[in-house]
Amino acid sequence: MIKTCIISLITFLALTVSILLFPSLKIGGKKTGTYWIVAVLGALALLAFGCVPPAEVAGSLISNTAINPLKILVLFFSMTFISVLLDEVGFFRYLANRAVKVAGNNQFLLFITLYFTVAALTVFTSNDIMILTLTPFICFFCKNAKIDPLPFLVSEFAAANTWSMMFIIGNPTNIYLATFAGIGFAEYFKTMLLPTLAAGVLEFLLIILIFYKRLKKPLKPSGDGFKIKEKAELIAGIIHLVLCLLALVISDHIGAQMWIITAVCAVSLLISVTVIKMIKREGIRCLSRSLIRLPWQLIPFIISMFTVVIALNYRGVSAQLGEYLGNTHCVLKYGVSSFIMSNIINNIPMSILFSALPNSLTGRLYYEAIYSSVIGSNIGAFLTPIGALAGIMFTGLTERHGVKYGFKEFIGYGALISVPTIAAALFTLSLVI
Repeated sequence: MIKTCIISLITFLALTVSILLFPSLKIGGKKTGTYWIVAVLGALALLAFGCVPPAEVAGSLISNTAINPLKILVLFFSMTFISVLLDEVGFFRYLANRAVKVAGNNQFLLFITLYFTVAALTVFTSNDIMILTLTPFICFFCKNAKIDPLPFLVSEFAAANTWSMMFIIGNPTNIYLATFAGIGFAEYFKTMLLPTLAAGVLEFLLIILIFYKRLKKPLKPSGDGFKIKEKAELIAGIIHLVLCLLALVISDHIGAQMWIITAVCAVSLLISVTVIKMIKREGIRCLSRSLIRLPWQLIPFIISMFTVVIALNYRGVSAQLGEYLGNTHCVLKYGVSSFIMSNIINNIPMSILFSALPNSLTGRLYYEAIYSSVIGSNIGAFLTPIGALAGIMFTGLTERHGVKYGFKEFIGYGALISVPTIAAALFTLSLVI
């Protein structure tokens, strides 16, 4: 057990250091993240030192259970593909431009419009897609309009990582924790609706309070008049997204697994757009770009972190950590500890670890622990850049566009907003669960 704890601890610490100090490196002239390399090395070390039998890991990867990480990856990548394709054909950029036109020269109205645009789109797609899509737009627009981009960037990142709690598909951490606990789409939504609304409303008011003076200044709109050219592809994408969401809502009643539903929709969209392109006699660049943009590095990262957790479970470490947290005040304990741990080891490995901690709990206490961990994994993402992979991508994008938003600024605004927000979410959860 000691050897397993030491290797796992080193892996977690190395992961934090790599994310904070060495987020990427060049291999063969191409830049890649270091986080997944650290995770793979940690998993290999556990296997090499006999901390967990290879058969134990292999058995978990091929098991016919809802928590099979391969099924979870299929679910996540299928939804991500649909969202990325919609982005490639200009859907999100078009909506952002519409938001600018609605606001006119009123910066305050623009702020409100963009916040709720991000919130709504995050609910139906995912937080990572919103951050990757709208961050460059916000940086570009604010530079041309000669206004401070920080209120918009802070609100975008906070909104994307708060409203992502509402649906199970909003964040890979939601998918993993809920699937592990056997929670269906409709059941998840029923429980998380009010905590998400409470957190989102309070968060919005806090951001308004923090940036009110800056938002009173007028702006000069500089929308680029963007128009969607691939309209047939856009319609196909929207139809598939809507049908996928509807199927997920009723998945509990029809006995269909969520990963199969999302996979079928993603493949169907791929085929549909290919046929559209053949009819129009055009190339399939939007498809190839969408496939290239998928976060492929998450595959070795999640499987490796899953291996680390299997080792901790195998040696009884997870059970002891669960006993330490106890069976009282689960909402508070699991919510706060998952919030903190997300910013020590990142929210994806935290979620994999925390999925096994409440195994000794039963009934309501078990679900309190799971849902609280979901809240901690989402809201913990905007306390520090370490909290989520989205934070790493976000700070990289702002730096690339010449916006000063370093670790100091991130944690400064993050602490002001995330602490009251998670308090509101956990308090509301304790009332509804």
